[in-house]
Amino acid sequence: MSKIKSYFICQECGYKSPKFMGKCPECSKWNSMIEEQETSVDFQRAITISSGNIPRSIKNIKSGEYERYDTGIAELNRVLGGGLVKGSLTLISGDPGIGKSTLLLQTADNIAKKIGKVLYVSGEESEEQIKIRGDRLGAFSENLYILSETNVDIIESHINNLEPVFVIVDSIQTLFKPSITSAPGSVSQVRECSNDLMRMGKTKNVPFFIVAHVTKQGELAGPRVLEHMVDTVLSFEGERTEDFRILRTLKNRFGTTSEIGVFEMQQEGLKEISDPSRVFLEETSFQQEGSVVIGVMEGTRPILVEIQALVSETKAVMPRRTSVGIDSSRLNLILAVLEKKLRIPFYNCDVYVNVVGGLNIEGTFADLGLTLALVSSVRGKEIQMEKSLIVGEIGLTAEVRPISHCERLINEGSKMGFKNVIIPYRNKEKVHNKDINIIGVSSIREAISKAFRPTT
Repeated sequence: MSKIKSYFICQECGYKSPKFMGKCPECSKWNSMIEEQETSVDFQRAITISSGNIPRSIKNIKSGEYERYDTGIAELNRVLGGGLVKGSLTLISGDPGIGKSTLLLQTADNIAKKIGKVLYVSGEESEEQIKIRGDRLGAFSENLYILSETNVDIIESHINNLEPVFVIVDSIQTLFKPSITSAPGSVSQVRECSNDLMRMGKTKNVPFFIVAHVTKQGELAGPRVLEHMVDTVLSFEGERTEDFRILRTLKNRFGTTSEIGVFEMQQEGLKEISDPSRVFLEETSFQQEGSVVIGVMEGTRPILVEIQALVSETKAVMPRRTSVGIDSSRLNLILAVLEKKLRIPFYNCDVYVNVVGGLNIEGTFADLGLTLALVSSVRGKEIQMEKSLIVGEIGLTAEVRPISHCERLINEGSKMGFKNVIIPYRNKEKVHNKDINIIGVSSIREAISKAFRPTT
């Protein structure tokens, strides 16, 4: 005899409570507890017969690389760690209209042409709508099958009949399981549907790509357990008004999480950008006030990008601090160092910082470049060195600290035609490149004196 019990479940973290609470005690979110029903059936659980696996000593287990599919998109292969692993479950998220479905349809068509049958399951669009996008992208493979369905049980029956080599589900928030009484997109539905998809992928050795929605804050919608269940989590970033898109890895059980893929949105779909430094610096006007070119490492790839700063005097009680592409706490730290150690006033100025191209910079590679851009803007004078590249980390005592992979960044700058580079002095001792003028500095004051004219 089945018993129906009612619980209140947090839609953010999945916390379960027998009674309603205005604030979730687990994640501290307000008004996130939604009532859902659970059906428990009293029966003797059948003993599941295993596939013959037995515990083995780690010495007797052969190690080897995972077998991967070539997606036909080099930037996507780079982010995944070399290709799509069989039996893997990959979650991709991003803002609406950013290009998730476009990227997946291009990937599905490439795999369908090279390997075998691919099933594209959509719970948001009709088959005709996907066909229109396919016509625009040139996706005409006979092995690419489209299904508009939201019932997980029906989807599983089609997968059993079709036996595809690759499955795409767009999106997980639209799927539902009939045995669960809650609405699609709820914590219970997302958790159970994800479990079913994972079971299908692991038992049939078929890779799954799952699309997930994001919240207004840009975080992955749904319970946190969704991120723990999947093998890989990808984030598609960028502004819909801009052409460039960044595909970033947040979790990867089969490779590194430090690689990024760069794409450009065009009429015929997403185009790979194999040389992002050239694209990001395409419209850069060198030796402009408040403009500096910096070097950052994204995984194994050195990227040069322009960073712009604007410092404007204000009479407001609370000056504004706005940063796009730079961590705001890092900006505040550098402003504090400049005010304390160099006596450069920013307390009565609005400060705006922007990384050209929509790239979000992580780490401390941009510290010295950001510092010189702020000084250039507040003093109203551009850096005097012709085509200069600036990299380095700033410490709280105004010293310039060494960074990793400095030689690779200098080689990238030399390849892009830069004539001067300012780097930490301790890095200069280990770098040997005769094609570019290398200037080593040990403090912010020394960097300013060498970047600007001696009279500044």
